[in-house]
Amino acid sequence: MPGTFGRIPTPPAPDVGDPAATGTAALLASYPWEQTPLGAQHSWDPALRTLAELVVACPMPMALAYGDDLVLIYNDAYAPLVGAQHPAAFGQAANGVLTEIWHQSGLGDVLASVYRDGRPHLGQETTLPVFRAGSGLIEHGVFAHSHSPVRDGSGRVVGVLTVAAETTQVIQQLKSLSELTTALSATLTLDDVARVALRYALDSFDADWAAFSVDDGPGWRSVRRVRGEVIDEADERLPPLWRRWPAEHPGPLAVAAGTAHARFTGDEHPLHASAIDRHDEKIRALAALPLRTTSLRGSFGVGYRDPHSWSSPERALLAAGAELIAQAAERARRFETQHGTAQLLQRSMLPENLPDLPQLRVAARYEAGVDGNAAGGDFYDAFVLPDGCLGIVLGDVAGHDVQAAARMGQVRAALRALALNDSRPDRVLTGVDRLVASLGAEGGTDELFVTVVFGVLDPDGARMALSSAGHPAPLLRRCTPEGEPTARYLDLPTGTPLGLGGHRVSSSVEFVPGDTLLLYSDGVIERRRYSLSAGLAALAGAVAAAGSGDPRALCAVATAAVGGTTEDDVAIIAVEHVRTPSRSARMQVPAEPTAPSRVRRWMSRQLTQWQVPEQVVSAAVLCTSELTTNALLHAGTAARVEIDLSTERLLVSVADSGTRGTVTRAQTDTLSSRGRGLGLIEHLSDAWGTDPTVRGSTVWFEMLIPEQ
Repeated sequence: MPGTFGRIPTPPAPDVGDPAATGTAALLASYPWEQTPLGAQHSWDPALRTLAELVVACPMPMALAYGDDLVLIYNDAYAPLVGAQHPAAFGQAANGVLTEIWHQSGLGDVLASVYRDGRPHLGQETTLPVFRAGSGLIEHGVFAHSHSPVRDGSGRVVGVLTVAAETTQVIQQLKSLSELTTALSATLTLDDVARVALRYALDSFDADWAAFSVDDGPGWRSVRRVRGEVIDEADERLPPLWRRWPAEHPGPLAVAAGTAHARFTGDEHPLHASAIDRHDEKIRALAALPLRTTSLRGSFGVGYRDPHSWSSPERALLAAGAELIAQAAERARRFETQHGTAQLLQRSMLPENLPDLPQLRVAARYEAGVDGNAAGGDFYDAFVLPDGCLGIVLGDVAGHDVQAAARMGQVRAALRALALNDSRPDRVLTGVDRLVASLGAEGGTDELFVTVVFGVLDPDGARMALSSAGHPAPLLRRCTPEGEPTARYLDLPTGTPLGLGGHRVSSSVEFVPGDTLLLYSDGVIERRRYSLSAGLAALAGAVAAAGSGDPRALCAVATAAVGGTTEDDVAIIAVEHVRTPSRSARMQVPAEPTAPSRVRRWMSRQLTQWQVPEQVVSAAVLCTSELTTNALLHAGTAARVEIDLSTERLLVSVADSGTRGTVTRAQTDTLSSRGRGLGLIEHLSDAWGTDPTVRGSTVWFEMLIPEQ
């Protein structure tokens, strides 16, 4: 007969002390069953007594609903589902204590059906409120339930046994696997893949340690993350800190990568023989999975500081994640190879060094578009003319492929050759126009054209002559007599792009000490869903608001002036007409552990000799030391430190000559240091940035000199 499921009389609370300490086993033994319809325990059916003892001893969430009233006997693992009513719910009718889920999840109907018909029932996954003792909060978890009839010695159904399995973590991990797929689809480089993979391991599996490694020549290189590391949003943008292993490294990740066999350790010290620090030594449980594709070998590791049994679902999820990571790493390696070749071609056609003149300070910047997978046609150049003036040019050859880069090299070489013979800008552009038209006819295309602006700067005459061929107007930064910086676009005849013919005109513009001229490509100001006028206004506003007219700082400011990303290349060149010549010094830094301390001593002595204010000296020395350490750590080669001091500012740059075999997309906010170095630069400097070069990269910062 089906029960009434009514609430039975509540017996006095048993004196069992702290229920959390004694648990449901003590409740079962001390409960006053004689005051309930079940009667004293010694009168229970032997099957009921045995089953009740089995339930409270089981580590799986289990509950026994016995008799017509479905009196609850459950274990400690099931108690979080009872929530705040535990332990008072023990020995009570199920429908009276499980009121929140009795009707909502259909539990009441299922129990009644199993009790009435005697047929087991496997329920679907259900979201239920769960009391988490550790946090004291009620959360929602996903559970799968099975309900089986309980029979006495005569075969009569006398209750229902419920076994619950929480699948919340598995569901979350499956969701994380989907998110991993999305995140990996947006990666371009191995650095990107490493960041995504390590974040996935720590977050999805609540791990203490994660590592990602790939083959690198005869050996391996690996990057690691440890739970508890201070990794903020700025750190996530930084190149990961790769470590190299020899081919026969004893570590389990190197073994997994080399043998293509996964290894799961539950309670050992798997990294003891290869530990690099205490974080590795503390790991006791480790999963090391191979990453293997047609062109890449590597491994992916997840570790815990406590013993951990790797369940079948976990192993399957890790294997699926490793497969996705391997595919993304292979795509990233192909991209880096193509990207590196294209970038090397692009930058090899640009000037490796710019002129260093007493009255003119020159800086330039080039960045590939966000796809970064092909060479482009943007170019810049600056060179000294026979009469001592400075020739400066910035242009854009149509196209984003190797052919565009090759034509860019031809145009740049021709323009310089013509300018060295006759430097009048209109005549130079007329000659280059004929070259471009000839190249187009030779290639049988009408789509070859070039936009360019060329200028000749005469510091002694305080003027410059400029001519434009369809290029965006140059921007001039100048301070008012009151010292307020302004920025305005020069009103030049635009002209037609080279290759289309047309009349070329030169314009003469005043260029006095304190002025800075900025030439830029359209990738600086053009964005999708962003008007051209808004881009021009943003650029002018950013340049006018810059702390100084230093050309290197203005190149960085201009690059970041317009928000959003651009698919076009970015090229900028800036020239400052200095008020007074600056003083400069440089130091070659060997790749030795003592190099940063030597740089600090040299720089302190030099800046003190130049009578730089003490507060500027201490801040500059600290930042330079961090940059030098970073260059030696990541590039692995000797570095060069340069300091340049004017009456307004101190400019410091640290250049390396190696990329450790990797290519990273250049961004204005990217600095190859750990979080401490980045924070110092951002906090102590007035402007900073990175400049990729043909060989290596340069990181620089600027500090303004306070008025005495």
